[in-house]
Parts: sequence; structure tokens; C-alpha cells
Amino acid sequence: MNLFFRIFFGVILLYSCGKDAEVKSLTYQNIVILSDMSDRLQPKINGEIKNQQYPPLDTIEIQKIIDYFKNECVKPGEKIGDNSCIAFATFSNSNFAKVDVGLHAELGEKQQFINSTGKFENRGLIFELHEFESKVKNFYGTIRNDGLDLINALNAKINNDFIIKTNTVFTDGNDTTFINYENHVYIFTDGYLEYKGRAMNDEFYFGSSEIKKLRDYCTENNVLPAEALKFDGTLGIPSLYNKRNELIYLHVMETHSRDINFNDMHPKNKYGLTDNEILQAVWRKWAIDSGFKDITWDQYNSN
Repeated sequence: MNLFFRIFFGVILLYSCGKDAEVKSLTYQNIVILSDMSDRLQPKINGEIKNQQYPPLDTIEIQKIIDYFKNECVKPGEKIGDNSCIAFATFSNSNFAKVDVGLHAELGEKQQFINSTGKFENRGLIFELHEFESKVKNFYGTIRNDGLDLINALNAKINNDFIIKTNTVFTDGNDTTFINYENHVYIFTDGYLEYKGRAMNDEFYFGSSEIKKLRDYCTENNVLPAEALKFDGTLGIPSLYNKRNELIYLHVMETHSRDINFNDMHPKNKYGLTDNEILQAVWRKWAIDSGFKDITWDQYNSN
């Protein structure tokens, strides 16, 4: 071999061996929206349907989540190389809507998809998000189910539907990149855990009699629901540990209180012991004991 090329390749080899390894850690969002399509979608007053047309409280909040995904996670025109994902499904149906930026592995193609340019003009991210919104509205317009065992249904979705993303590591022998996902699961439900089929399995059933039992305990012992559940765990529901729970931030959205007096919009029970506050304490203890990273709770104004 020519002496010049020997020296040239020798220098390259020495440089490669001596180069400091680069370690990067990248974090992306995996947003999963799960909706309870029970009779909560048609609120009732004194046993009568309040509004024949479902007020789109869920869809308004879901639109905010979609906007967050687009403007804060993916950031078309600003950010390069995002791998975030958003998905929607119901508890009772196997069909789902999904937009996964990470499916486009090659960077140039990914950016064309994100910015809706090149071969993805008129069929890139913006188009897919519009399709996503249409599918969500279609689900709300066509799917209804009786009360489900929401806890078991959630566990099945997490365990079997491959909706949760796990962290990965890429290396070329020198440089290493850690790909991390923050899994946020948003559950749209009224918060009540009543369901048909209780006679076959009442493990996670928590209805009006269970709420009353916990409320009476709190009143008799002058404690709040969270404290009562610490003293006596049988007042709540049993934990349901799943290894994947450790990867999930749980958000229980658009919850409701049936003990609202619709004449003055105040709860029939004293503050601290309303249905919603009791359910929040039960859900929180269950989620933490079941290994979730954290749980947030949201209540809408039911007027």
C-alpha cells in the first residue's frame, strides 16, 4: 500500500479510537386517551336525561390534548427529529386512532411528515391529526356501552393493547443515545366504578353503598377519605399491580359528582365528603398502590 494511504488511514484510526464517546438522552411523549362510553355521556336530572344532545365536554378537552401534542411536543417548523405519539381508544372497542411520528425512522422523511412538505404535502401531520379528530368524534357519535369494570378494562388495555412505549438504547459502538418515553394515559370517565356483572366479580366495584360506607366511617371518626383509607384499606378497592404501571402517569379526566343539588349547584354532602372527593381518594390510593408513577384528577362543572 502507498505510504501516504498507510499514514492517512492510521491517522483516521487513531482519531476514531481517541474520540470521546457522546452520550445523549432524548425524551418524547406517548399520549394515550381512553374513554368510558357509558351513560355518563347523557347526564340525568331526577332520573331524566338532561340533554338529548351530548354536551361535548370530553371532545373539548381532547382537542386541548391534541393541540398540546402538536404545538408543544412535535412543534412543526421548529423541532427536528421528534418521536412523540398520540392515540385514542374506548374501553369497550378494539378499534383506535393513532398518530405516531416515530414510525418515520429516516430524519428527512420524518421532517417532511411533520411539516407536511415534499411527498407528505396535504397528507402529513396536520392531515393525520384532522383524521384523528374525526375518528374521535365518530367514536363518540356511535359507541355506547353499559357500565364496565373500568379497573380490569384499564389493566387489559395497558397489558394487551401495546399502547405503552418503553425506553430504548441505540449505540454505534462509540456514541450512545437513550430514547425515553413519558407515558401519559388520560381516562375520560365520571369516576364512578359501578358495572354490570357484579355478581360474577365485585372486586373493583365501588358504587353508592361503598361511597356511603366510607363517608359514614369518615363522619364517625372525624377523618377525611384519604386518612380513612390508610386506616382501613378494605374501605377502598384492592390494588392491581402491573409492571407497565411504573411507566405511566395516570390522568382521570372530566369526573362528576352525582350528589349535586341542581337547584343551587352545591353538593348535598359537606365539602370533603362529596362523592367526587371520596372517589378521588379511592382512585388515588388504588393508583399509587398499583405502581403508577402518579395520578391527577379533574372535575368538570356539571351545570
